Amino acid sequence: MTARTFLPSPAVLRPAVEGFAALGRHSTFYVKVVLHLPGALVRYWRHVIRHVSEISFGSASLLAGGGTIGVVFAMSAVASTQIGLEGYRGLDIIGLSPMTGLMSALVNTREIAPVVASVALAAKVGTGFTAQLGAMRISDEIDALETMAVPSLPFLVSTRMAAAFLSVIPLYLVGLFASYAATSLAVVHVKGQSSGTYDYYFHLLLTPTDVGYSLLKAVVFAMIITLVHCGYGFYAAGGPEGVGKAAGRALRTSIVSIAIVDVLLTLALWGARPTLPGLGS
Repeated sequence: MTARTFLPSPAVLRPAVEGFAALGRHSTFYVKVVLHLPGALVRYWRHVIRHVSEISFGSASLLAGGGTIGVVFAMSAVASTQIGLEGYRGLDIIGLSPMTGLMSALVNTREIAPVVASVALAAKVGTGFTAQLGAMRISDEIDALETMAVPSLPFLVSTRMAAAFLSVIPLYLVGLFASYAATSLAVVHVKGQSSGTYDYYFHLLLTPTDVGYSLLKAVVFAMIITLVHCGYGFYAAGGPEGVGKAAGRALRTSIVSIAIVDVLLTLALWGARPTLPGLGS
C-alpha cells in the first residue's frame, strides 16, 4: 500500500501567488516613486504646478464642484457639526456641557479633521489619478512615453505625488478651519452655550503641537492615497472595465490604509495614555 501525497492544485495556489506578486510589484513601485521625487520637482516643475491647480480647483469652477477645496470644506463642516451637536448633548447629560470646547479642540484636531480631509482627497483626487493613469495605460500612452525616452514613472507619478504634498497643506488647513467654525456654530448658536465659555475651554486645550501633529497626519495620508491610487492606475489592465475595477480597489485600499495608519499615528504621536494640555493631566 503506497502513501499518497496531497498537494494543492495550481488553481488553488494561483490567487495567493498573484497576491504576493502584486504586493511586491506595488512595493517596488512605491519606493521608485519616492526616490524619483526630487528629480521630478526639478525637471517637471511645470507639470507639478498644473497638477496642483487641478487638485485644488479642478477643471471646472469651484462653485460647480470642480475643486477639492469645496469638497473638503463641506465634508469637514458637516462632520464637525455632528461632533458639536452630539458632543454637547452627551456632555449635558452628565452636567459637563461647558466642556464641549475641550472636546472640539481634541477630537477635531487629532482625529476628525485629518481623516475627513483624507477621505475627501481619496474620493475626489485619488480616483481621478487612477482613472487618468489607467486610461493612459490601456491606450498605450505610457508605453509611447517610454519609446520617446521619457521616463513614465517620474513624469506621471512622482509629479502627482509632489503636487499632492504641495496641495494638501492649504487644503487641510481649510478643512481644519471649517471643522472649528462648524463646531462653534453648532454649540454656541444652535445649542445656546456662552461663546466665552466655549472659547475658553477650546483655547485651553488647543496647542500648536497638536495642530502640527494633525498636519503631519494629513501629509502622511496624502502620500498613502497618491501611492495607492497611482499604483493601481499605472498597472491597470483589461480595458475600460479594468480601469473601473482598479479605481474601486484603489479607493477601498486607501480608505482601509488610512484607518489603520490613523490608529498607529495616534499611538505614536500622543501615546496610549495621551495627556491633555492645560488640564495638568
